[in-house]
Amino acid sequence: MEGFQRFTQKNIIVNLTLVLAYVFWNLFIGDFRTDHIMTIAVWLIGFYAHEKSRKLILGFSIFIVYWIIYDSMRIIPNYEVSTAHIREPYELEKWLFGVFDNGVRLTPNEYFAIYHHKIMDFLAGLFYINWVPIPLAFGVYLFLKDKYTFLKFSLAFLLVNLVGFAIYYIYPAAPPWYVELYGFDLQIGVPGNRAGLARFDQLINYPLFEGIYNKNANVLAAMPSLHSTYPLIVLFFGIQKKLGWVNILFVVFMLGIWFTAVYSNHHYILDVLVGVMMAITVLFSFEYLVKTTKLKDWLHELKVQIQ
Repeated sequence: MEGFQRFTQKNIIVNLTLVLAYVFWNLFIGDFRTDHIMTIAVWLIGFYAHEKSRKLILGFSIFIVYWIIYDSMRIIPNYEVSTAHIREPYELEKWLFGVFDNGVRLTPNEYFAIYHHKIMDFLAGLFYINWVPIPLAFGVYLFLKDKYTFLKFSLAFLLVNLVGFAIYYIYPAAPPWYVELYGFDLQIGVPGNRAGLARFDQLINYPLFEGIYNKNANVLAAMPSLHSTYPLIVLFFGIQKKLGWVNILFVVFMLGIWFTAVYSNHHYILDVLVGVMMAITVLFSFEYLVKTTKLKDWLHELKVQIQ
């Protein structure tokens, strides 16, 4: 962009205001952590390091907004807004998808807690650890190759998450590991848990998932499974881009995430199905709005800002 200036009084003031607002926001929440400092550092370095990095960080600011919203959900726990559902999802899962083991009806999660294998544990960990990196890598690819589709992908990603967050507050639901550890009573202040992914940590002799799930902003947020929506969003736009054999890998990744969500005791099959149906509804609704409203023109205007 001709005449581009990285250091102007206006963008310095705007950035300083945003950073201070973010810092005070987290201090208000009462939980200012190292990852918050890293978020600020990535934003400032990306904005001021180079013209190209500035456009990249502006493009990916939608994902930063997602992270801030998700992280802020700890202010008002969803179980304070609506009744927490702990027994109901468990009983429905057992009724719909229960399997018999020695004459006892188990949920699939309970079955996999008994019958698991190191190879499956390792593969499950590999799938789940890429839950965010692969969508982000796909986003970088789109940013470099097709900024219009990148903006569609980013906004669709944000919309799917926002709808998912809304459902979390409408229908707070406990994950299967919660039932295993605490039964059907509501326990306030329960920390996140890596559940079956602990077996992966044991295999690599490093608390990888322990560190991730200790920062979980909302434990009673199992339905819908947003883990299951991310690879679906990637595949949706991968198909639009006609990526060929890469889409086959996206399908494998998607199925691996769906299976791992249940195998690792993090989600019921019901959670996965609701997540998939919700994501499909949002994605096709978004595409319809792009085609029938001025949203398409707005996206083209945004595209110019990051070219």
